[in-house]
This record gives sequence, C-alpha cells and structure tokens, in this order.
Amino acid sequence: MLPAADQARGGAGGPVGPPPPVDEGGVPWAVAQPAGRASPGRGAGDLEAFGPLAPYLALPDATDVLVAPDGSLWVDEGAGLRRDGTWALAEGEVRRLAVRLVALGGRHVDDGVPLSDVRLGGGIRVHVVLPPVSVGGTVISIRVPRAAGLSLDELAAGGMMTGEQRDLLRAAVLGRKNILVTGSTGAGKTTLLAALLSLARPDERVVIVEDLAELQVRHPHVVSLEARQANLEGAGEIGLARLVREALRMRPDRLVVGECRGAEVRELFSALNTGHDGGAGTLHANSLGDVPARIEALGALAGLSPDAIARQAASALDLVVHLARTDGRRAVSAIGAVTSDAAGRLRVQQVA
Repeated sequence: MLPAADQARGGAGGPVGPPPPVDEGGVPWAVAQPAGRASPGRGAGDLEAFGPLAPYLALPDATDVLVAPDGSLWVDEGAGLRRDGTWALAEGEVRRLAVRLVALGGRHVDDGVPLSDVRLGGGIRVHVVLPPVSVGGTVISIRVPRAAGLSLDELAAGGMMTGEQRDLLRAAVLGRKNILVTGSTGAGKTTLLAALLSLARPDERVVIVEDLAELQVRHPHVVSLEARQANLEGAGEIGLARLVREALRMRPDRLVVGECRGAEVRELFSALNTGHDGGAGTLHANSLGDVPARIEALGALAGLSPDAIARQAASALDLVVHLARTDGRRAVSAIGAVTSDAAGRLRVQQVA
C-alpha cells in the first residue's frame, strides 16, 4: 500500500503488472485487466493503493470510475458510462477498500460518519458512502483528472469550443476579466478553468481555494489552498469562506475559487469588487439562464438579499462560460455577459 503522498500519477505506461497478494483486510489487489492500454501519465505502480480499481484508473481516457451499491462497476472514458463485466468484488471487500482509500486521504468513514470525500495523489478525488445511507451497499465514486492539463487550443481542437469562443476566452483572460465557469457535474468545468488559468502571465501569482484540490494548472506560480473538515472532536474545521479571506492576505494577482457552493461567494465577489481582477470560479448550473437564480441562492446562504447579491455579482463578474454535456461530449454551450436589469435583478446576456 502506498502512502497518500506517493500516489501521484506518473511513470511509464503499459499493461498493469502482475497482481500483488491479498491485503491484510482480505481485499484482492487486482482483477482482470480492462480493455485498453494504461495512460502514459498513470503508471500502474503509482495507482497500486487503489487495489482492484487501479487498472480502470489507468485507462488513458478514464474520467470517472464508479462502484454502485449492487457491486457493479462503471467507467466513463469520455463517451458516457459503461458497465464493466469483468468486475467482481463482494460487498465486504468493497467496504474495506472504501475505508482504506478514505484513510489514505487523512479522513475516516464508518457507521458513525458514513460519508467522506478525500483527495489522493495526483488530484484523484474519492467519494464514499456506506450503508445504510447508501441503500443496498457501499458506493465509491472516483473522479480522475487528466494526467496533464490540456491547453485552450487543445480543448478547441478536441471540439470543446469553437474558434470564436476560444479567441473570446483568451482575450478575456489576457484582459484580466473575471470569469465564472458553470455547468453540471462532469461537464468539464475544472478542465476548462485550468486551461484558462494557464494563460495567465508567468509573473502573476495565482491563488486557488478549493474544497478538495483538483485544479492542475500549467503555470509557474500557483498556490493551492484546500478546506479541512473537523476532526473527531469537532474541532479544526477550515471552510472555504475563511480560506478566501486568508488568500487575500497572500498577495494574489488572480484569486480563484474552485467551486462556489455557499457563503464563500460573498467573500469572492467582495474581493473581485475591490481591485482583485482576473479572478475566476466555477458554479453548478443547468443552463446559462439558470445562473442568476443559482447565484441568488448562494447569496441567501451568505445572508445577502437578491438585490444585494445581484449588485455584487454584476460588478464582480464579466463573463459566464456555460458547459454542457450531450451524448458524452463536453462543450461550451454559451458565453454570457453579466448585467443587472432596471429592477436590480441579475441577468446573463448571451454573447457567444
């Protein structure tokens, strides 16, 4: 078993090596190798701690590896989820594997705390739910970031955006516009945001605040801050709102919140309204038209009225980039400019 610090993906690609022995908890460390070759950025040795899940994480295009309550395993390689027929692991073994992965991330999961979310080496994110909260069996959901972030040009060449949209986004970043990237889960928000941030000048300091550090940015000066859960005694929690305040003391040229989901939106918009231009963040939303309502909902969590959050957002944000996923394909569906109407309500007007 590898310590968490040694789980970064790297090393030579190729087929997964011979299976190690069963671990002390009885979980077999290997299953049949799924079809496809290992990604050059995800060596099997570096994924050893994932045990029987390692071959699936090593697939070159894998973005999500999911174990369902019924024990089935599903993999998304960019074209939607597919069930793997070679996977076979009993519920007790799945649960022990889940507990071990969470422990490697420095957290715990048990009957008293049946849900946990951790980041392991290389930005691999593991979410676990145990019964009885998960009806039927243990659930393991793994998000796999790309071994190396793609550039904006590479994303455009791959069909994520048009040439016109690419040029607009590049100009926005170089012009230090504040950008909000929106979309549903798995739409590619993190991938696009990382590509945008990589366009920042090399002499700029990029400070990123995330619940779980996922952004991998090709830039020489990135500071990443990660929120912390409370310990077993209920002490030591450090939330996103506090991290945003702390980030402002770190001389950021660009302030980034990986995902706005609560009261931290107040601190982010306040910062972007007081000279911290060139910032960015992501937000879950179903469409470009739904973004104002989502921002108002987050403002309510921060104790702000709809009018107050609308004024803050209209002043803080320049562009909203919405991503959608259709038939397994992730793409920019719309780009909008943020304004407020005569009644003071937030509006996003599509511009591309």
